[in-house]
Amino acid sequence: MARLVVLGGAESGIGAAVLAKVKGFDVFLSDNGKIKEEYLDTLRKWDIPYEEGGHTEALILNADEVVKSPGIPSTAPMVRKLTEKGTHIISEIEFAARYDTAKKICITGSNGKTTTTTLIHYLLINAGLDAGLGGNIGKSYALQVATEKHDYYVLEISSFQLDNCYDFRPDIAIILNITPDHLDRYDNKMENYVKSKFRIARNLRPEDCFIFDSDDAVTIGHLSKIVLKAKMLPFSQEKEVEQGAYLDKDRIVLRYDDDESAIYLKELALGGKHNIYNSMAAALAAKASGIDNEVIRKSLKSFQPIEHRLEPVLTIKNVLYVNDSKATNVDAAWYALECQTRPVVWIVGGTDKGNDYSVLNGLVKEKVKSIVCLGVDNKKIHAAFENIVGAENMVDTLSAEEAVRASSRLAEPGDVVLLSPCCASFDLFKCYEDRGDQFKAAVKKL
Repeated sequence: MARLVVLGGAESGIGAAVLAKVKGFDVFLSDNGKIKEEYLDTLRKWDIPYEEGGHTEALILNADEVVKSPGIPSTAPMVRKLTEKGTHIISEIEFAARYDTAKKICITGSNGKTTTTTLIHYLLINAGLDAGLGGNIGKSYALQVATEKHDYYVLEISSFQLDNCYDFRPDIAIILNITPDHLDRYDNKMENYVKSKFRIARNLRPEDCFIFDSDDAVTIGHLSKIVLKAKMLPFSQEKEVEQGAYLDKDRIVLRYDDDESAIYLKELALGGKHNIYNSMAAALAAKASGIDNEVIRKSLKSFQPIEHRLEPVLTIKNVLYVNDSKATNVDAAWYALECQTRPVVWIVGGTDKGNDYSVLNGLVKEKVKSIVCLGVDNKKIHAAFENIVGAENMVDTLSAEEAVRASSRLAEPGDVVLLSPCCASFDLFKCYEDRGDQFKAAVKKL
């Protein structure tokens, strides 16, 4: 019986452990920290041996193969020991795909992944297809492969999940965009991060589809250096394309094989330039999955924004409060600011990931009237924007409630209060969802 060790006891690790158990492996799960009670319940239910609060070398180094959770960097001491020993280390996505014959639509990119993944899943469900949703969102892909049966999977896949994929092959692979993010995990080399994203397309065959943003210079630059066998479906807001999607004045035109169709921008449920790209990518994935034009059009009209991503919370005294807590990098905040049509009171801050805020200067000048910093250390934000909005229009806060109260004092009727933090949440919150939930609760208390 082959021995499989799972490192990390959160969503992806637990899913991998259950799948390993179902497939008859001698499985063991090890977490350096504490495992949540709900995950411990699953381990006990499936009778999977585990440890928490540290790694026992003797129980790990005897593995035939290791599934590593995406949050664990390759520099972690136990991972280094396994690498030195020559143990094959894979991701949950790689492991689950071995046992899955469903069609897979897989989405990566620096921004817009969750929105696009959810939108594609919505399109498939509306077309009457049996589709699971997973990867970096919702329920673990491996757990679904172990305990459910779907004809399709729509998977949001981060670069960390792709890093330990080797034979994994989607039927439709999508790269939305590539901008600097998580460079601390890639030796601060953009090239390493780009190569990681492109692992999604490395095993594509001629009958598979590759959907990509042909306006994205980084994506096009890398495409010029590699050969892909798949059917290429670009999307663009700047130029017409032979096959794919493009913007023609006030409508999106879709071309797939001999079929051409269009949808007017005013019909789209999602506003903002970035969401035109997301809608194009989703519509192309639907076309490539054989979904008819009317279902695509109706779905793009009726889709509801996802939680924590430009999510309208409430309007109080004609001030709209928007929760964009999922904007954990500069580029995501750029999109959030770009699509605002009202004067903005901007809540920003958290754990800085080496952000270069200068790219936001133009938008801050044009859209932002005051800034509420929500973080332990806000020096960098003050340095970046004080000379634009003025020191008197910047406030420091240490809780969501304090930030919301400060924003409501600064906002006037007709303004928008936008939580779009640009940063990770770990200085004051458990995760970006916790930050968004606390923001929404504070707004409801006003």
